[in-house]
Amino acid sequence: MKFLQFPVTRFFLGFFLIGLVTSIAQIGTEVWPGHVNNLAQIASVLIIVTIASLAYYGFVRVIEKRAVTELSPHQAVRELAGGAALGALLFSATIGILWLFGFYKVSGTNAWTVLIPGLVLSISSGVIEEILIRGLLFRIMEESLGTWIALAISAVIFGFLHLANPNATLWGAIAIAIEAGIMLAAAYVFTRRLWLPIGIHFAWNFSQGAIFGVAVSGNEVQGLLQSTLSGPTLLSGGAFGAEASIIAVMICLLAGIALTTLAMKKGNFIQPFWAKHKPELKQENASPA
Repeated sequence: MKFLQFPVTRFFLGFFLIGLVTSIAQIGTEVWPGHVNNLAQIASVLIIVTIASLAYYGFVRVIEKRAVTELSPHQAVRELAGGAALGALLFSATIGILWLFGFYKVSGTNAWTVLIPGLVLSISSGVIEEILIRGLLFRIMEESLGTWIALAISAVIFGFLHLANPNATLWGAIAIAIEAGIMLAAAYVFTRRLWLPIGIHFAWNFSQGAIFGVAVSGNEVQGLLQSTLSGPTLLSGGAFGAEASIIAVMICLLAGIALTTLAMKKGNFIQPFWAKHKPELKQENASPA
């Protein structure tokens, strides 16, 4: 049916189906005996993200009727690892600068087991949010509106979705849109696969929460390091966490610009539909001089 191929229809249908299947999987794992055990928590989230990925795969194959190239195993390990290294590096650079200015302070350490909840949340958000935002929202918009417009709109939506988080502020949402919305979409465009943005997203969240003990998008967490953020909200990020720091915004924006430039050099940008089929101008025969 042609109706199912309309961009808006595909997005909402995909969002509903993938969200429904993922929610059922999450409920199922929560009633699993022993699910609070550390290993069981990790197994549970791996099951959930696998089911979410399969739901996306099925949606693309059945509804969109095409190969799921964005989840191709080609270069998957390399891009996941590269993305994880980049995400960890970017947040470590952010927290390092905050520490140098005296805004980030460490007072002690926690047991290694605090890494487990952070790992679980980082895997979940890294995979599921990238499937929904970059895999569905950005990709489908890009087909019609082109890369630049889709990048801008998806970044704004991604940022403002974080207004529902604890300790959310308008500036925090804007910061997320600029630093993450742009960078993660650019990472997808650069490779045309979801592995690189998933790796970046996962490692950024895991580093800030599980390692450095900083609030993740307003959600208070316990990390390996017992720490505090203080100072002007624009610099420290305040209760929302270091993601709302202008330092994080600048660092990630630079990374986003770099990835965007690389994607453009590869010729991976898509033109909007109105620019794809411009009629050729007929040249009048020139009169002899």
